[in-house]
Amino acid sequence: QLQASGGGLVQAGNSLRLSCVASGRTFSSYALGWFRQAPGKEREFVASISRYVVTTDYAASVKGRFTISRDNAKSTVYLQMNSLKPEDTAVYFCAASLNPYASSSSFEYNYWGQGTQVTVSS
Repeated sequence: QLQASGGGLVQAGNSLRLSCVASGRTFSSYALGWFRQAPGKEREFVASISRYVVTTDYAASVKGRFTISRDNAKSTVYLQMNSLKPEDTAVYFCAASLNPYASSSSFEYNYWGQGTQVTVSS
């Protein structure tokens, strides 16, 4: 089970850090990802991190502004979001994949959190 938190309302240019805590004892076995869905749009890839923190991947729209990281001891994956823009407004979902590599495809992910709302005002 994945539980995302940390969303909120911020002004453009500010930062937020999302957290996603996983239950269970096999957290380190999963690759992890963040996706987002804005109103009226399809869910889209944001960032992913491989099982052993070897590789990360980012959507072009967030590269250089967002950073994904994981703390296996705390069974938590983070998404640090800096220089937020109004177009970053969406519900953000964390996801876990049984595959070891960082993937941008939602089909690769087996487990999903409930989502946390991020709203960026201009």
